[in-house]
Amino acid sequence: MLRGLVNRLRGQVRLRAECAFPERVLNLCAARDLAFWDLQWESPTAFTCRLTRRDYHRLRRAAEAVDCTLSVVGREGAPYFLARFRGRRVLVVSLTVCAMALFLGSFFVCEFVVEGNETVPAEEILRALEKNGVGIGSFGLALDGEDIRNHVLLDVPELSWLTVNVSGFRAYVQVRERVPAPEVVDEEHPSNVVARRPGMVLEVRAMDGVTAVGRGSVVTEGQLLISGVEDLDTFGARVLTGMGSVTARTWYTLVTHVPLTASLRTETGWERTGFSLVLGTRRVKFFSNSSIAGRSCDKITTRTPLRLLGIPLPVTLVKEVWREYALETAELAETAAQALGEQVLTEYLHSIVDPYGTVQSTLCTARREGDVLTVTLKAECREEIGRQVPIYTEEADG
Repeated sequence: MLRGLVNRLRGQVRLRAECAFPERVLNLCAARDLAFWDLQWESPTAFTCRLTRRDYHRLRRAAEAVDCTLSVVGREGAPYFLARFRGRRVLVVSLTVCAMALFLGSFFVCEFVVEGNETVPAEEILRALEKNGVGIGSFGLALDGEDIRNHVLLDVPELSWLTVNVSGFRAYVQVRERVPAPEVVDEEHPSNVVARRPGMVLEVRAMDGVTAVGRGSVVTEGQLLISGVEDLDTFGARVLTGMGSVTARTWYTLVTHVPLTASLRTETGWERTGFSLVLGTRRVKFFSNSSIAGRSCDKITTRTPLRLLGIPLPVTLVKEVWREYALETAELAETAAQALGEQVLTEYLHSIVDPYGTVQSTLCTARREGDVLTVTLKAECREEIGRQVPIYTEEADG
């Protein structure tokens, strides 16, 4: 396969030889060390084969001494392909300019790929890089990885490590996020643990302090759960740092109102499409005006990075489609309104419960009042209700 590729780059000729004694032609090739392959006999006096372009010219000169007719069946390879453009100077110059542009453009960064980030947005990392001189159009060979890392880590303290590797037009930004240090428990200042919200206690685990409630106790918001003041049998009391966890059953009742009339959007059929090219940070439009004044439209944008022979180019084709819509008032079914209200209430319930526990069960009911549907969601949860609050002493106040 490699030899075939080399022959095509050098150029090869498919030759037809016709002679009363065709073996003489083969003897000439052997005597002058001319390589040939793909030999096929057409008749006792004619055959075809392939030779390199250089060996063909040598064989043609040597065949003049014998009574042989040589004819070219086909020419293949890069020299013959390029020879077609010999008279098209503008095209040759254009191809040369494009090749040089691709070669020189490969030394400049035209695309960034951020890897390794989970909580830090990629946009924040790219803004920090651009602030420190690394952006679209930066010369890839001039980037100092250590200097970039030192400056970007100061701008983005959530990162602990960063490196930039340039490969052609693309720069791969690999980061590692900083692991947050565990919260330090303050054991020097006295405190109590009180109820964050009402509930029925299921479990109490006191790490320090005195348990003030037991399993099965019903507590209200702000009630003392773990006391930081311990009474001594001998004399007085001592102040502790009340710490621990209190798990309880809690109940929620959430209400929302859903209108039974809604505005629905329907497409009118009017549509407009525009194309543009993004070259680095510059945009070239192929449409005169993108104004849609007086129309209510949805805009759909599709971005397609362009490639040449599998190589990514610093060019992105942008297709923008505007579709007009009209608003129409429609009646919303009660079942759909109830499902919508239940979805909203369930999402809100999880947003306030999930940081502390889990939702055990829910029950949703609905009641219509005119053009409004009142949706009520009742839920039972299991969550941590303890909240640590400081104890203010006379020494601390002083």
